[in-house]
Amino acid sequence: MRDEGVDESKRATLKRFAALGATTPLVGISAADDGSDVREAIVGYLAATPGAHFSKLRDDLQLGTGETQHHLRRLENDGAVVGRKDGDYKRYFPAGRFSDFEQRALGYLRRETPRRMLVALLRDPSATGADLAAAADVSRSTVSKYATQLDAAGLLSRADGYVVERPETLLTLVVRYADSFGAEAVALAGEADELVAYDP
Repeated sequence: MRDEGVDESKRATLKRFAALGATTPLVGISAADDGSDVREAIVGYLAATPGAHFSKLRDDLQLGTGETQHHLRRLENDGAVVGRKDGDYKRYFPAGRFSDFEQRALGYLRRETPRRMLVALLRDPSATGADLAAAADVSRSTVSKYATQLDAAGLLSRADGYVVERPETLLTLVVRYADSFGAEAVALAGEADELVAYDP
């Protein structure tokens, strides 16, 4: 017996994100095209959650694995979205919207510990390794591991403590997509005006 509740929930989710997808200039999907509502929902979802990996996108939109693969492949072939390998994940972005640096940044911002570290450094550029460990609720060795990765990705410099590279860009991404990152990002977004120095 089919679970109507699940179907209704899925329909409502797809409809909500499809409305976002239909308003983006990223893709012109024909309404007569079978599956266009799903692809519009994916485009809308990625507009709100850029850098989401395959499993998160699939689960949040309540799609099947094969269904998600099919529609993402169509969108990539049509040039509407781009996929980027990120370790064990493949992350997806609206095409033409983000630079290489921004894609790397969004990938790390989608990971809890690196995001907490970066948010802590954006809030307090003088934060030490111990401060970052406390902010992320992890060990110093975990901070060191992720700091090495962030350094290799060009998001952090360890030449003199921990220094965020291109902090204005990172802050903009955190503020713009705060709701999709979690509570600490939302809190930082609320403080953004105080963190941006205005020097005419």
